[in-house]
Amino acid sequence: MERYYRNSIDQTRLIPFTVKVKESDLFIYADKNLFSEAEKFIKEVRLIIKEYILNYPDFLHTLKPYKIENKNCNEVIKSMIKNSKKANVGPMASVAGVVAEYVGKKLLKYSKEVIVENGGDIFFKVDEPVSIGVYAGKSPLSMKFAIFIEDVTNPFSVCTSSGSFGHSLSFGKADAVCIVSKNSALADAVATSTANLIKSESDIEKATQYAKSIKGVEGAVIIMNGKASFWGNIEIKEL
Repeated sequence: MERYYRNSIDQTRLIPFTVKVKESDLFIYADKNLFSEAEKFIKEVRLIIKEYILNYPDFLHTLKPYKIENKNCNEVIKSMIKNSKKANVGPMASVAGVVAEYVGKKLLKYSKEVIVENGGDIFFKVDEPVSIGVYAGKSPLSMKFAIFIEDVTNPFSVCTSSGSFGHSLSFGKADAVCIVSKNSALADAVATSTANLIKSESDIEKATQYAKSIKGVEGAVIIMNGKASFWGNIEIKEL
């Protein structure tokens, strides 16, 4: 699948590069090309998750909130469990977001600014406001507008789920659900659970209210066909 959304970030001052490790395919912006460092950190976080799955296989397969079985596990695992529980989904619903955040935070040791995109889930630590175009598959609203975030004081994430394109599991039919949060695992999990609620255009408002109700969610964009809903600490700009 061509990753059209990789053209969605309005960014010219940083250096872009791509790093692939097995199923992980990350598109990264930084002050300089940090391919080797990023590859190392992707392998690290993949190993953390893989080792936990080997010991506790249900972690991989469950679609429901997961009860922690090892209280001494890595913080990556704890974050996936904690934040997916808030969204009432399985822990793997947060995996792309947590990988993006892990790699992004590690790269901040080498670069003042970092953007990491992983399957449509994006971690940001930048010094200037950003615009993120919203790709929504075949919807007539796809790439017609952008999420503009002016307050970039703290690292934040924009994570996307879709029932009409991509490889992520979704039980809904939304063309795109984008969730903004300072926590990548939470944004990813809530994007999944929100998208699951949308079977028709009439569900958009209900799904928006659901996303709004979860503590830590700062914004939401929902698109299905030609209809859209916007909420939160974000601005919307036409492209």
